[in-house]
Amino acid sequence: MSSPSIALPTTPESILPLVIQAMSRTPDVRLRELMASLTSHLHAFILETQVTEEEFERAVKFLIDIGQATGEKTNEVILAADLLGVSSLVAVLNNPANHPDAQDEAASHAALLGPFWRANAPVCQSGDSIARGNTQGVPLEVRGVVYDKHGKPLANATVDVWHASPVGLYENQDDAQENMNLRGRFKTDAQGAYFFKTVRPAGYPVPTNGPCGDLLRAQLRHPNRPAHLHFMVSTPGHKVLITQVFADGDENLTSDPVFGVTAPLVGNFEERTVNGQRQASLTHDFHLVEGEMTFPHPPIP
Repeated sequence: MSSPSIALPTTPESILPLVIQAMSRTPDVRLRELMASLTSHLHAFILETQVTEEEFERAVKFLIDIGQATGEKTNEVILAADLLGVSSLVAVLNNPANHPDAQDEAASHAALLGPFWRANAPVCQSGDSIARGNTQGVPLEVRGVVYDKHGKPLANATVDVWHASPVGLYENQDDAQENMNLRGRFKTDAQGAYFFKTVRPAGYPVPTNGPCGDLLRAQLRHPNRPAHLHFMVSTPGHKVLITQVFADGDENLTSDPVFGVTAPLVGNFEERTVNGQRQASLTHDFHLVEGEMTFPHPPIP
């Protein structure tokens, strides 16, 4: 008596249907959809490019390396997603204000979170400086108003800000800086206004001492991000806005290695000289949309 016929792969193309069938019983509908699509694209990519065994081994090693290189001070997995444009793609896709045909033009553009946000930054009072310790640089005053989509000021909204130092390092990368330097959380006043002091940030290279740096060098790409401030703006009943404001005139605005710059995110960093000292100011408003107030998982502790 012969054994019943069992479906077995016979050609490279015959493997995918067997994999999709094996995953078809996944109870979570969205997980089933995502994994089927991802697997289909991966198989198509391998067939189209005729990936060799050596290339597959190198790809697996890259994934292992970015995982092993991720720790308390850096997140190479997030950085890899940034350098491939995936982080910016997800941000644009999920924030309709970024789309060229957006109906709600008042809503602020979103940007990628980046690998250096830390939860629970110090709570500050309006007008406080987040430049702690012996942080030297051009003094910068930042102010603006947080609005809802109808243009109504939002009182008591939280404005979480963080940025690199004038030498291009976040405090967790630099032992010379105090813990939580150049980070702070501010509340808007009754008119929706926020105000804080800091020092003007510098552009900086994304970390290049790990596997992501090797990838950039192999692609002959520069690592330098334009100078910017990170913001996370939140209030109950509204979607958390994760965004960045870039310094106008920075030479890397059009070649950001993580593809995070859009025109509305370029701010006007005004500079003047007072009593022989350079001073800078930035005014930037934010417009939130209604939604669930959900915060991201911190890339680093």
